[in-house]
Amino acid sequence: MSRLRYTVILFLLLQLPCLVFAQEYPSFQALVDAANENDILTPPPGTYAGPVTIDKSIVIDGQGAVVIDGGGKGSVIYLEADGVTIKGLRLTNSGESHNDIDSGIQVRGNFNVIKDNVIDNALFGIDLGQAENNIIRRNHISSKPVDIGVRGDAIRLWYSFNNKITDNVIRNSRDTVVWYSKDNLIARNDARGGRYSLHFMYAQHNMVEGNHYEGNQVGIFLMYSDSVVIKNNYIANSLGPTGMGVGFKETSDVDVVDNQILYCATGLYLDVSPYDPEATNRITGNLIAFSGIGIQFLNDWKGNILENNRFKGNITQVTVGGGKTANRNNWKGNYWDDYEGFDRDGDGIGDKPYELYGYADRIWMDVPYAQYFKGSPVLEVLDFLERLAPFSDPDMILRDEKPLMSAEVVQ
Repeated sequence: MSRLRYTVILFLLLQLPCLVFAQEYPSFQALVDAANENDILTPPPGTYAGPVTIDKSIVIDGQGAVVIDGGGKGSVIYLEADGVTIKGLRLTNSGESHNDIDSGIQVRGNFNVIKDNVIDNALFGIDLGQAENNIIRRNHISSKPVDIGVRGDAIRLWYSFNNKITDNVIRNSRDTVVWYSKDNLIARNDARGGRYSLHFMYAQHNMVEGNHYEGNQVGIFLMYSDSVVIKNNYIANSLGPTGMGVGFKETSDVDVVDNQILYCATGLYLDVSPYDPEATNRITGNLIAFSGIGIQFLNDWKGNILENNRFKGNITQVTVGGGKTANRNNWKGNYWDDYEGFDRDGDGIGDKPYELYGYADRIWMDVPYAQYFKGSPVLEVLDFLERLAPFSDPDMILRDEKPLMSAEVVQ
């Protein structure tokens, strides 16, 4: 029995050179080094070894049949030139270092086009650092199969301006982050199964339009990021203890227009926003529906304009922390599905204002442990009894002078 065991071990040892040889791929770097400036490189189909450094303006077209394997160390491609096109590749097996931002592609140049690639088993997807006027389009990106908190970001912008991030499909990465970056377009991307679909930090004058963000913990969050436009996005199923569709932290001069924010723990969350006392945030034309809370204010704040929004099927329409009011904001012409009034003159506007009061259901707002029972029959009964025979005057949370009678969008 012992001799047989040693024989098996010896046989496996003899096979090791063959196994190692089978994993040795031809170098993609050699192909890049052999190319001239402005060449079009169309490699033969197959799998090649990375990492690869690109330091000249070339076009690399994998035609959907070329794989570059990073070997589990570093980034698969380091792009250090201007005017490069990378398309039709599968980039896989990056390293696992967050400090080194191990990525499918690290971009450190300008006026590059990265499109129609598949990036998988890469810690970070595409990392842009001090990179301008790049196009990131129609890539399919996923991270390594690890816990969400230790995945890398699908797309990361750091001090990067005037880039176009469009039509990408993102699955099971961590975040898309835009830090200290401005004048970028983020449009028509589809992100699911992550933490923050899109996270801004100290990033101004960016456009976010037509994206589909579903099944992430947070849809869009803006921290200290002014003058952003968020328009025509679909944000759904942002659930969990911190789940929210769109969140603001000390952020001013933002337009949130014509979005669908559905099935979230909290639709909109506002924390000391707008921060600039001379600015406003304009929240107009949105559908905020089927969420635990439609809009949550951290505290009694002002400066937000909320017009022509539709509030439907939310357990609680609006809440304000600390038992305060949201009535210092401008509420006008919104549709509220719990409005109790008539439209006798047929002008589409309720005859009396919509008023939202805080009754006994404020228990779960002020006592953290009571939030476990939010929406439960017990609190609903308490709220009903308090409305029926209040023991004290309820707090008015908001007043909309011209509530709409219909949720239909008027063109």
